[in-house]
Amino acid sequence: MAELYMTKTVDVQTRVEDYLNDKIQTAADLEQVDSLLQRVQEQQNLLRKQLEDARKNYTEAVNRVNERSNDLRERAEECRREHYDIDQRLRALAQSNVSDDAAQKVEARMNKVRSLEVAQGYLELVQQLNSLSGQAKENLDAHPGISVKAYIRLREIWRHIQDAQPAAEGAAPQLAYLFEQQSQQLYSTIKGSLEGSLRETLTQMNWPGKELKFPGNVQEKWEQEVRLLLQLQDPDLIGAFARFDPGSRSSTLDPVVLLPLEVMVQPLTARFRYHFYGDRPTNRLDKPEYFLTHVLDLLETHSGFMSDMLGPILDDRARQSEALESIYTDAVSAFITALLPMVEAKCLSFLPQISQQPQLMSHFMHELMVFDTAIRDTWGYVPIPRMLAEWRGITWRVLTTHGYFALWLKVEKDFALSRYRSIRDASDSNDIEFDADATQTKPTKGAIRVNDLLETITDRYRALSSFSQKMKFLLEIQLSIFDDYHNHLHGGLQAYLVSSHTAGRLLQGQSEAEAFGLKGLESLAKIFGSAEFLERKMSDWNDEVFFLELWDELQYRAKANSGTGAPIGTDLKVDDVADKTSTTIKSKGTETDGDTDGSGLFDQTASAYRRLRERSEEEMLRFFDINLRGALRSYVRLAQWSTLVETPSDPAAMTPSPSLDGFFQTTATLLGYLSRVLAQGSMRRICKHYCSTLQREIYDNVIMHHTFSATGAAQLARDLSEIKATIEKNSSLRGVTGAGLKRLEEAVYLLSLDASQGLGNGEEDEWGFDDDEIGEKAKGQATTDEAINDDGGLKKLGLWDVEKLIFESNEAARKALRDMGLYHLSEGEARNILKRRVELNG
Repeated sequence: MAELYMTKTVDVQTRVEDYLNDKIQTAADLEQVDSLLQRVQEQQNLLRKQLEDARKNYTEAVNRVNERSNDLRERAEECRREHYDIDQRLRALAQSNVSDDAAQKVEARMNKVRSLEVAQGYLELVQQLNSLSGQAKENLDAHPGISVKAYIRLREIWRHIQDAQPAAEGAAPQLAYLFEQQSQQLYSTIKGSLEGSLRETLTQMNWPGKELKFPGNVQEKWEQEVRLLLQLQDPDLIGAFARFDPGSRSSTLDPVVLLPLEVMVQPLTARFRYHFYGDRPTNRLDKPEYFLTHVLDLLETHSGFMSDMLGPILDDRARQSEALESIYTDAVSAFITALLPMVEAKCLSFLPQISQQPQLMSHFMHELMVFDTAIRDTWGYVPIPRMLAEWRGITWRVLTTHGYFALWLKVEKDFALSRYRSIRDASDSNDIEFDADATQTKPTKGAIRVNDLLETITDRYRALSSFSQKMKFLLEIQLSIFDDYHNHLHGGLQAYLVSSHTAGRLLQGQSEAEAFGLKGLESLAKIFGSAEFLERKMSDWNDEVFFLELWDELQYRAKANSGTGAPIGTDLKVDDVADKTSTTIKSKGTETDGDTDGSGLFDQTASAYRRLRERSEEEMLRFFDINLRGALRSYVRLAQWSTLVETPSDPAAMTPSPSLDGFFQTTATLLGYLSRVLAQGSMRRICKHYCSTLQREIYDNVIMHHTFSATGAAQLARDLSEIKATIEKNSSLRGVTGAGLKRLEEAVYLLSLDASQGLGNGEEDEWGFDDDEIGEKAKGQATTDEAINDDGGLKKLGLWDVEKLIFESNEAARKALRDMGLYHLSEGEARNILKRRVELNG
């Protein structure tokens, strides 16, 4: 211990020494010793005070712990004493020395007490039930409002009992049953009494007469009875609202007829049955519009009364709670809800009688959809706000709920296919409709009628509210007709292809003139025009609002069911629908934005018609190639190009070669016919190909196979000028030969150069070419001083000048061609053309 004390002392001394060394390092620091001692004293006093406070807190904490321990000991002792007293009391009560037996006996007695309390509660509820029932019945005539309130209180008790049953594991079924029976009986009693009073009031009002009467306080009485009936019905309406789950597809809610309107509609129903049932002349199977129009007339007659009289009552009821606000609709919609059961019942009485008569069935469904559209659009029918804002219609209930859709679809399909076959097989079905739009290719009359038929079918099912039913109409009727007509057109194309080959013509007994004459072109033009017309119509349909909405719904369902394999509608699989409409819906199931690619319901069908149109156009081009070669056969064999006959002074006065007569006739016949049938775009494509083939034939088989004198070249130039004029005249397209014959024009120009003309002669082109056009091009391209006259005009290059430049070098040849405005000929082609001149041939 002494050693420890000495160690501590040494440590203190060391720390003091270090402190002094730190504070006193120079002689001047000795002057501050007093202040240093004062600060040390202050710190010591502070530390001493903190030590005293710590000792005091410690003492207080120890005292509190001791007090808490004493308190816990006292409470534990008290608990033991109380436990002992309870055991003694249990033994005394149960007359048993074992505490467990005593507890069991006490528990059994407590169960009896609880059973007694439950029985007492049962009796109190039954007493309350009897009291409310008696109160409701006693005041039914004098004070019906009290009866209604008593019934509503009874319904609330019954609802609480029902809500408590699951937690009680169905402990009171007899009580729940008793309340249910009493509630139903009381509801029927009150309802019958109030409805009877309302009927009497309606009789005094002259309802449903055209002129209503309100003697005395009849209006106030009517309003009070209506309010009481609505109040009586409120528990049922609120219960339906509470059970409805808007997020569940299986949760459905049908419009409910309000009790006052149920009474007010009864005389209207009686009149309806009188006029539209039995043997009355207004009850006709072929005139369903009679009773449907009658219902619309009722709305027109009584809508004002409903809006003015019933509307404020319903609005006041709706403001009383959120549930009622979500249930009560406007007065006119409530009136429509009361009339619709009468209409549906009449429709169901009609259908068994007309189900085996296709025309009557089709007409009935059409009129019913017109009626639904009028209710939905004209009257703005909203069955139940927030829960059933969109009404599907009586048509949907008849077709879906009552199962008449398959029968109706078969009727419409049989009718459409029968009408389609009569159109397709009509004698004038393949005739061109020349009175069609002048800016478009002329289709056949059959294609136009088929399109009209398909538009009529669209009108048949446009008003349906079911997506699945719309898709079945589209797939099974419209697209089926499209596919069959495509097969019909494709069969016509295949028949032509067979006749265009020798073996096929022999089998069919046709001649080549029939296959490659005007008749063959007419066949191709009819196929081409019909395919283009229907393809264009399908493109228009893809942009129509009805089909756009159907397409959007199809995309949404396909995306929602992607990966699950679930159908996208009733008996509609994604793969089957995609094969007939558009394959993009199968890929869009995994995409986030699939609405920007321009796809639509008619993609697959339109693609088939597009391929048919392109194939028929290819055959038309091949048709023209064959006819053109045949028409130029005698012209190609002409061997008078190198004659040395003197060239006329006016080449434009020369007559075209007689060997071109067949070409001119063929061109006038074929292009003249197509100019009446094809649109300008298609006609330009045909003419461009025609000119390209013509250019190749004359260039390869005339220019490159013969030698030409000046006269022969002039004759060729005159022939080319007449060929261009003939094509443009019969095609009715100005300038259509410009690009297609440019290379040939330049070759003829080069071939027609004057051998006696040199640089600077300034003579006009004697071969009849448009020197203004060529001169302008040459002006823009000439770069040498010797190619331009002093007055700025283009100098004329003669044959020998051109020959010298063309054969000098490639660079000189390119420059010479550029100076002459010839851009479609290469240096080698220019040399080969010049070699065809007799003067240069040696």
